Amino acid sequence: MAAKEWARYWQHEELPGVDLLQARYVRHTFSRHTHEGYVVAAVSGGVEDLFMPDGSTVHCAPGNVILLNPEVPHSARAGVPEGWSYSTLYPSVELVAKIAEETTGLRGTPGFAEVDVPDVEGAHLIREVHRAAEEGNALAADTVLKVLVARMLRRHGSALQPRAPRSAGARNAQRARAVLQERMAEPPTLEALANELGTSPFALLRAFKQQYGMPPHSWLTNARVRRARALLDAGTAPAEAATAVGFTDQPHLNRHFSRIVGVPPGAYQKGRGSRGSAAEGARKNVQDRSGRLLVRSDAWQNSRHPHLYVPKDDQPRGQGPADAHRTD
Repeated sequence: MAAKEWARYWQHEELPGVDLLQARYVRHTFSRHTHEGYVVAAVSGGVEDLFMPDGSTVHCAPGNVILLNPEVPHSARAGVPEGWSYSTLYPSVELVAKIAEETTGLRGTPGFAEVDVPDVEGAHLIREVHRAAEEGNALAADTVLKVLVARMLRRHGSALQPRAPRSAGARNAQRARAVLQERMAEPPTLEALANELGTSPFALLRAFKQQYGMPPHSWLTNARVRRARALLDAGTAPAEAATAVGFTDQPHLNRHFSRIVGVPPGAYQKGRGSRGSAAEGARKNVQDRSGRLLVRSDAWQNSRHPHLYVPKDDQPRGQGPADAHRTD
């Protein structure tokens, strides 16, 4: 029997500025979204297909390191029938900027010039950060994390160029984004938004997609999930967070949250709010919806995390890039 999907998303109490995700996905898909910080990941089995804003597909396999800059729109799904397993780090903009200042000559906002780079040692360091954090060894995890980020910046770093709104269309896109941010719970229609900005719906749609890599409704879903994350971090219950950001109810939030973050809001909140020892944290910040072991009881992930989040067996398979255009 094939191994089931599982995921663990968490933050170590003594490692501020970085989130951790370790997962095995088979049918799960990530809808088009962006991250406020960076993504540094290593696939340990299978293949992950990343769909980039320029229309290209990056096939991420073991032995390489995945590097994504902040605010880069992308979606993802399995590139092979058996899915993919990976370890991911989400270092904040502030953390990467500090490491860049101390270890490189980069000026301005640091970034990465490539998305998928061959680096077996770098992939090993990513897994070592996870291992040290899971064992409660904050000193080792912090040290290896900084060594890893410095290595990636020195080998693949570059200064990100700001995107200035040079056209009327780009300025309208920025104004539209501000309106959607302000009226997140009750957004206007595309027609009403275009009229408010003094442009046509299709002109606004083209400008918005060019500026932000996704249409306004997809950007709004991403922004709602971001705000829901902030509310969950502050201790707000998932049901309350759902209505506060404009989702119909908690199942509506659950669906989009899982497509963007990789776990549902409850599992995310437990992982981000964990305190205490590493063993206690392993109990607090993972979730088991099925009550069954993932694989044999003597397997590595079960020995450390006996209650990992496991999606339901009847979870529908997403549609990859096309799923980014769903409006539900």
